[in-house]
Amino acid sequence: MAREKIVEHYDVIIIGGGPAGLSAAIYAGRARLKTLLLEKALVGGLATYTNEIANYPGFPDAPKGEAITDLMKAQAKNMDVKFKLTAVSSVQLEGDEKIVETFRNKYIGKTVIIATGGRPRTTGALNEEGFLFDKGISFCATCDAAANTDKHVVVIGSGDAAIEEGMFLTKFARKVTVSVMHDEGKMDCNEIAKEAALANPKMAFVWNSVVSRFEGDEHLKTVVLKNVKTDEEIPIDCDNCFEFIGYLPNTELFEGQITMTNRKYIPVNEKKETNIEGVFAVGDVTDKWLKQIATAVGDGAIAGTAAERYIAEKEIFENRILQKEKPGLIYVYNAIDAPSRDFLTRIEAIETSKAGAIAVNRIDVYKSNGIALKLNVDQVPAVVITKEGVITEKLYDLDEQKILSFL
Repeated sequence: MAREKIVEHYDVIIIGGGPAGLSAAIYAGRARLKTLLLEKALVGGLATYTNEIANYPGFPDAPKGEAITDLMKAQAKNMDVKFKLTAVSSVQLEGDEKIVETFRNKYIGKTVIIATGGRPRTTGALNEEGFLFDKGISFCATCDAAANTDKHVVVIGSGDAAIEEGMFLTKFARKVTVSVMHDEGKMDCNEIAKEAALANPKMAFVWNSVVSRFEGDEHLKTVVLKNVKTDEEIPIDCDNCFEFIGYLPNTELFEGQITMTNRKYIPVNEKKETNIEGVFAVGDVTDKWLKQIATAVGDGAIAGTAAERYIAEKEIFENRILQKEKPGLIYVYNAIDAPSRDFLTRIEAIETSKAGAIAVNRIDVYKSNGIALKLNVDQVPAVVITKEGVITEKLYDLDEQKILSFL
C-alpha cells in the first residue's frame, strides 16, 4: 500500500537554492509570506564552487562563493524561510493552487518561483569529473579570471562565449591556449571576435583538436588534446582550464507545462512572470543575456516582490472586487493622467447618490496594473460594473448617467 504523502501549504514555494532562489526567499520572507525553499543538492548552487568572487558589490576582498551564499542562507532563515533538502519529483503549475511533490511530501502553494538554474555542458573526456570547479576546470571567466593572473590557461570551444571569454582572460593570464575542433582559421564565433582573437598576442590555437583527457593530482596539471584528423595526442601543461561549449538550463521538470525557448530556457517579463499566472522564474534558468550572481540576486528580488503583490492583488480581486453582496463599480484610472484623475469626483458623486447600495473600488494602474489585467481592462480610464460577483459591463466612454443606468 502506497504511503500517503504529507501535505503542507505555503504562500510561496521556491524550487532551487542558488543566489536567485535565496534572494527571492529573502524578499518573500521579509514580506511575511509563508515561504518554502526546496533544493536537491547544495544550497548556494554553482556559486558555492567559485574560488573568488571579485565583482559582487559589497565584498571587496573577493571571498569564496560559499561565503556569500552562506550569508544569504542565514538571512533567509532569519526571515523564517523554511528549507527542505530534497528533489522535486513533479509539479502541477496550472490553477490557483500550485502542487509541488517530492518523494514524501506534497506542497501546495499560491505561487511558485522556479530557480533551478543550469549547468555547463562538459566535454565528457576522461577524468573530467575529478577536476571540475575548484580543482582546475572552470566555466566562468568573469568569476575566476583574476585568480589566473600570470598563469597559463586552456580554453575549450570557439563559439562567441569561448572566444570573448578567452580574450577577457588575456587581461589577466600570461597565456591562453584555445582548443578549436575546426581547421585552422575556422571558428564558431562571429568574424569580429575571430579577428580580434587571432590578433591577440596572448592567445594560441590548437586547431582540429578536442579534449582526450585531463591529468593531474589534487589539481589539474595537463589537458591532453587529440587531433581529430590524425588522432595524435597533444599534451598542454597549464594551470587551469575553462570550458565554454554550451550551457543547459535545468528545466526538464517543467516541460509540457510552461512556455520555453527552443533552447529550453524560460522566457519571463519584467516582473519575472512566466506564461502561467502565479508562476515566476529567475536566474540562469531564464532566457537572459548575463548570468552572474549579481543579476540572479536582482531577479530574485523582483520575483519575491512580484509574488507578494500577486497574492495581495488576487485576494483583493476575489474578496473585494468580485464581491457578491452588492452591485459593484470599479473605477480603473491612472493617477498621473489628469482626465482620469478628474473623473474621480464623478465616481465619488455616484457613490454618494447610491448611499451604500453599491460597492465602489478605485484601482490606480500607476501603482500596479495587476487588477486591471485580471479585469481585462486594456485602457484607462474605465468603469467595470459587476453584479453578484460577475462582470456585466465595461465602459470606456465615461458618462455619469450612463454608469448610473447600468447600476
